[in-house]
Amino acid sequence: MRPRRHVEPVRPVPQARVNDAIRASSVRLIDEDGSQVGVKDTKEALDYAHSKDLDLVEVASQADPPVARIMDYGKYRYEQEQKAKLARKHQSQIQVKEIKLRPKIGRHDYETKKGHVVRFLHQRAKVKVTIMFRGRETTHPERGRDLLMRLAEDVGEIGQIESPPLLDGRNMVMVLGPTKAAGVEKTDAKAEETQRSEEEVQGDRNGQGAAPEGDEEPLAREEVAEAEAQLPPR
Repeated sequence: MRPRRHVEPVRPVPQARVNDAIRASSVRLIDEDGSQVGVKDTKEALDYAHSKDLDLVEVASQADPPVARIMDYGKYRYEQEQKAKLARKHQSQIQVKEIKLRPKIGRHDYETKKGHVVRFLHQRAKVKVTIMFRGRETTHPERGRDLLMRLAEDVGEIGQIESPPLLDGRNMVMVLGPTKAAGVEKTDAKAEETQRSEEEVQGDRNGQGAAPEGDEEPLAREEVAEAEAQLPPR
């Protein structure tokens, strides 16, 4: 039997020691405004922090003596979490998917591969499309280039060429990136178009309905003229 491989357990990252968790007998104290207070007994530093209704936080445990700072630790942790959350929000994680094709790919296989490319682009991922040449196929690289350009044209609504087809040994590689239209559901676009059409039809109906109102006035004048003609002369 093969010997079982020993895997070191993943240890959590140690957090800063706060208040009574500080083990050193003395610390180099930094006040809340950043000024140096000097080396103080830990108990004295704790009393000084508590007198300001703040925490004593060990910020450099490897120093001799350790460096401790007076701060509102809860507020400090909250601000750090908010900064990390904001950084993750603005950080764009770019995924790169890969699709491999052969120069003599069949129609059904091509449509299947194209479907994968469309799905990846809708996921806002980049797609690395690789044409693999074998044997004498390397003497006709234009076939691979034509196939890549055909694919780029077929998905042109949601994908754009970020790296044109380039030979890399026995392979030809092209990179597609998502456009702004990628990830937008077609049903949403159809619904918006249908709503716009209904508004236009409704507007036309309103315009047609208003026309008889303008025709009523001439009719009323004719009726008045006929009624006056039937009256006996004065």
